[in-house]
Amino acid sequence: MNHAHAQDLFRQHRRTFLKQSGIGIGGLALSSLIQATGKTMAMEDHWSGMIDPMHLAPKAKRVIFLCMAGGPSHLETLDYKPKLAEMHGQPMPESFTKGQPIAQLQGNKRLTCFAPQHPFEQFGESGQQICSKFPHIGSIADDICIIRSMKTEQINHDPAHTFMNTGSSVSGRPSMGSWVLYGLGSDGQDLPGFVVLTSSGGGQDQPIAARQWHSGFLPSRFQGVQFQSKGDPVLYVGRPDGVSERDQRQVLDAVNKLNQVHNDQVDDPEIATRISQYEMAFKMQASVPGLMDISDEPQSVLDMYGTKGGDGSFASNCLLARRLAERGVRFIQLYHRGWDHHGGIKNGINTTSRLVDQGSAALVRDLKQRGMLEDTLVVWSGEFGRTPMAQGSGRDHHIKGFSMWMAGGGIKGGTSYGNTDELGYNAVENVVHVHDFHATMLHLLGIEHKRMTYRFQGRDFRLTDVHGNVVKAILS
Repeated sequence: MNHAHAQDLFRQHRRTFLKQSGIGIGGLALSSLIQATGKTMAMEDHWSGMIDPMHLAPKAKRVIFLCMAGGPSHLETLDYKPKLAEMHGQPMPESFTKGQPIAQLQGNKRLTCFAPQHPFEQFGESGQQICSKFPHIGSIADDICIIRSMKTEQINHDPAHTFMNTGSSVSGRPSMGSWVLYGLGSDGQDLPGFVVLTSSGGGQDQPIAARQWHSGFLPSRFQGVQFQSKGDPVLYVGRPDGVSERDQRQVLDAVNKLNQVHNDQVDDPEIATRISQYEMAFKMQASVPGLMDISDEPQSVLDMYGTKGGDGSFASNCLLARRLAERGVRFIQLYHRGWDHHGGIKNGINTTSRLVDQGSAALVRDLKQRGMLEDTLVVWSGEFGRTPMAQGSGRDHHIKGFSMWMAGGGIKGGTSYGNTDELGYNAVENVVHVHDFHATMLHLLGIEHKRMTYRFQGRDFRLTDVHGNVVKAILS
């Protein structure tokens, strides 16, 4: 290289130099994809997943995650603790709490036991103990597996959501829905493969950041798409007045050709994402109105969910989740904000349970009636639980033991797994960490969690990081 040419080269913009040198960040990411999967996303409008062939025989095709945002108390939902009721108002034994992280009760010298605020009942032939304020969930007791020994690592809401969603407390990692979409692709052609819906009511509403369903360092085509729970689910999905489908198609084709010319030069997966998302948006103009038109739903189904649809409620979102699942969406996540009961937990549970109980059970029942539950994994969980100790008339955040339930998709129904101690403080029997949950979810989808990785900044990352064991005892 002569001196003049070298000067010209270094005068170029740094970003242009990197792209033309073939070592741009996008080029490296695309190269890792090609090495891992033997295929490229650049020309692939519909991503079919990088797991080919499947690692395992899948039991589930899709996931519907019902996130009870704010931290529902296991002691007023799924974990029956009569001993805690006996000790109401008495000092919490120091052997439980000494040196343990407690969010806002830290340093409180008088920690007292706080009895469960509602009675529990046995439901179904399995006789599972569930709070009486959740009779609808109780009615599906024989279809669900209750895990009462969950543990997590983050004690405040946003980091705990981040950990539950990404397996890491470090922001910027891909969410579990993005990992699943990356691994398996979507069964649908005209809707996003990862959809998020939110609702609220019944307690203090903690905000949910959009990065909870972000794709992190995975290409952005794998991030979740939030649909509005009320009104138009996708803003500006309709065509402008005076623009025909043919006109729009011509503009889209021209834009995509320009994008493809650029991509041929720089090999950037984000350009491939741009192309595919333009196409997806075009298809959604036809698919979304059909998704939202529930005139084809029998009145009996609407009554089962307890909604007329389109009202922004959790029940309405559960109905939409079933319709999304029917249309091939791979990962559907519903957030209900209203579980942060630092005070007034008795009345708070009264209200919040009415908002989520019927819809949660109706979703499982509806999927079962349609023959879809057997290949749909339904998960019901918060980001953490609540303390057995009183915080006035409520409970503080708690990470040492909480509960979730799962149904369908290869889960053994009518069973309970694991336990907390007699006061509901520590998970002590068959402890299930969030990493174990992620490993189990991927296993049911046919993915060996240790083998689905993505190379980023010189390291192979995975959803379970360097942890995680499949909980085989809960599998059917």
